[in-house]
Amino acid sequence: MNTTSRRRLQTGFTLIEILIVVVILGILAAIVLSLFGTSSQNAQRTAFATSGRILTDAAVRYRLDTRDYLEDAASGVLPIGFAPYIQETAWGETPIGGVWDTELNSFGVTAALGVHFDGTGETRGDLYMLGLDDMMDDGDLTSGEFRKLAADRYYFVLAD
Repeated sequence: MNTTSRRRLQTGFTLIEILIVVVILGILAAIVLSLFGTSSQNAQRTAFATSGRILTDAAVRYRLDTRDYLEDAASGVLPIGFAPYIQETAWGETPIGGVWDTELNSFGVTAALGVHFDGTGETRGDLYMLGLDDMMDDGDLTSGEFRKLAADRYYFVLAD
């Protein structure tokens, strides 16, 4: 073999070099995708916390105007008389799955508004909801304003 043909053979990449580049690109893609997944979860948590605060503020306004707490409507069903206080599109499925719900004189509280994971959308467990509680309350699902009332129910307590 002469020098010219040897140079032609050495100008391309070997299979090993190409595989190494593909592996590195795969690792970088996995890192980027996990970052997007984390920010999507954070956005859902923030949207839930914001929606919850808006709805609880509206429930407090309802109480001041009517001197009554919201009725104990079925999960996902807008309580009677609450429509003028909120945008009706805000009621129904929450940003984290489940549906908005109200409780009156049940689960050990006088009035509460929160999420009932009734099979609608994604269901969240204690660990996820504890992160939410930590973000917006006292980090304890058994106390504070945001609590776990039952196995699949997490609520902003309006009155004990």
